[in-house]
Amino acid sequence: MQYVHWPLTCKYQSQPPVVLHEVFQPVSSTTLEPGIVSFDFGQNMTTMVKLDVSGPAGAEIVVRFSETVGEDGRVLMPDPLFRQFETGVFCKITLAGNGKESWEPDFCFTSARFVQIEGVALEAGHGLPVVHSIVSRHVSSAARRLGTLKTDKEDVNAMINMCYWSFASNLFSYHTDCPQIEKFGWLEVTHLLAPATQYIRDMESLYSKILDDIIDAQEPNGLCPTMAPEIRYMCGPLHDTITWGGAVALLPEILRFYYDSTHVFEKLYSPCVRYMEYIETKERDNGLIEHGLGNWGRDIAFGNNQANIETAIYYRCLRNIERMAKELGKSDGEQRFRHWADRIARVYNDELLVTDKTLHPYAFYTSRDDLNKKDRNMVAQAIALQFDLVPAQYISDVQGAFLDTCTDANNKIQAGEIGLKYLWNTLADLDRPDIVLEMARQEEHPSYMRFIRRGETTLNEFWQDACRSKCHDMLGTIYEWCYEAVLGLKPETEAYRTWTVKPPLKSEFRHVAGTMDCPYGLIEIEYIKSETEGTTMKITVPTSTTGYILLPRVESEATVTRQGGQPTEKKGARIALRPGQYKLCLKP
Repeated sequence: MQYVHWPLTCKYQSQPPVVLHEVFQPVSSTTLEPGIVSFDFGQNMTTMVKLDVSGPAGAEIVVRFSETVGEDGRVLMPDPLFRQFETGVFCKITLAGNGKESWEPDFCFTSARFVQIEGVALEAGHGLPVVHSIVSRHVSSAARRLGTLKTDKEDVNAMINMCYWSFASNLFSYHTDCPQIEKFGWLEVTHLLAPATQYIRDMESLYSKILDDIIDAQEPNGLCPTMAPEIRYMCGPLHDTITWGGAVALLPEILRFYYDSTHVFEKLYSPCVRYMEYIETKERDNGLIEHGLGNWGRDIAFGNNQANIETAIYYRCLRNIERMAKELGKSDGEQRFRHWADRIARVYNDELLVTDKTLHPYAFYTSRDDLNKKDRNMVAQAIALQFDLVPAQYISDVQGAFLDTCTDANNKIQAGEIGLKYLWNTLADLDRPDIVLEMARQEEHPSYMRFIRRGETTLNEFWQDACRSKCHDMLGTIYEWCYEAVLGLKPETEAYRTWTVKPPLKSEFRHVAGTMDCPYGLIEIEYIKSETEGTTMKITVPTSTTGYILLPRVESEATVTRQGGQPTEKKGARIALRPGQYKLCLKP
């Protein structure tokens, strides 16, 4: 007898299980032709349907799933390259013939709004099995939901809902890119979407597990591939891009900041060092990294802003490892990575910052997309600002350059999935909700509201109408902006020990309400702007935390009433709120 020794190690399940959540009834059913019935559940999402049907023994029923239907009402894959998902992916059921039977998949799931069943009728008398009922059951990680948010603008609420269902439908035992075609564990979304997904679910244990997957996937030369678990080996930049593999050094810092958790630092330190040593071999011009996917998703290509994005990610990874070394008491490592990061910052500005003011009346960042010219685009400015790479004397210049690029683009999005997050972050810092909403509401793509006007209930993979995947979350970074700039909530120190609320005074919103169940308890915020009562807020500050109201001027005033107490007058641009429930009347 021969024994096979598997090259694997069994580990306990550290992440939450995958469970069923909401149950949806169909909003409509249509007989497309005798024997073919289509059900519309009104919401695209990850689903495991449950079907009750009766019919004769041996009768065969085919169940097809789709995010889109054609003009004839039949399931449709819009991208002809993936037409196999329309014709070749289905479930076939053979009836036992013992009355009403229930069928549900044992293990598989997909993303669907529409379910097409073939070989059935909706009522008896047609010589076909009869569908008695069907429900769509949302399946996702059991990690608890943490945040809620609603405004007085229905299109914004629809966008928030679209982002929520896109996120929730991609969180399982790892973070999938889409739940119906690839189901791959691409890593860029783990860190790009972390400030957004922390409002969706408690991500601490799932991110910790993903880091274990990255360690398992790391190659002997130190390279961390673009996906973990590495379900499929990719080639070129689809295998080796720091914006993806850099999650090994970015996620530990995310765990520290949002959850005050450093438990992964010890086991991640060596993998992080090995990855940086590998990336160092890819440096160009003394420190630039530009061999990867760049601003992936911009015109559905790669190569845009490679040096800006990938070098900035490199810099952030080095700073994170410097912090990790300090936390672990590795003084030599701390010094090594501080000097290393300082060198990359110098090279970044030497190569990409233009200060001669011959092309524009201010300093700005150029890309290296065309080495024969110094261009100026919004992503180059936003990346430098958000990664703290801009020398202090040029910050106002680069902010001005950023706003000028928005104006030049008629406030249309000019970013792929990587740069997109940093556009919203920069516009939040500059307090320009008007530009964000104009970008989101464009008639043509790129546009979130175009998705909504076309009836989409989850995000498409790219800025396209006829997209292969209509449940991708990579464009959902605007969800972070909604919490930070509309609700006004932003963590300031670890695990929300201190946090800020910046009321959306410059926005069109007149009523915003939301909650966040942070590690210390429930934060509640309501903002009301009334013609008769002025601007008021209700805020709940959980125990062991301090919230700060951010107002526009040091002369700003607020009447603050703590539950059970008397009104007090406060003045300043930053007003502290200790644990308790408050009502505030603002005089900004």
